[in-house]
Amino acid sequence: MNEKKAVVSVIGKDQIGIIAQVTSILAEYRINILDISQTILQDFFTMMMIVDLSNVEGKVDQVREDLNKLGEALGLKINVQLDEIFKAMHRI
Repeated sequence: MNEKKAVVSVIGKDQIGIIAQVTSILAEYRINILDISQTILQDFFTMMMIVDLSNVEGKVDQVREDLNKLGEALGLKINVQLDEIFKAMHRI
């Protein structure tokens, strides 16, 4: 099975439960986290994940919408970019 990868980034003021709430949405859609990096810079939470979207074919826009709603509710900026688009944007 071919993986369909995406980059999920989360940035905002640190608060309890960010990781739990974001990963709960991913789990609902059967999205596997392949790699994750998270840190807190002073009061700001930052997280980058590489995820496998192979099981959510046709529902990527719904995943984005659900994560955007969560981001708005928590005051976070959550982005989902397909791997090939992310790589193209950051190619020198």
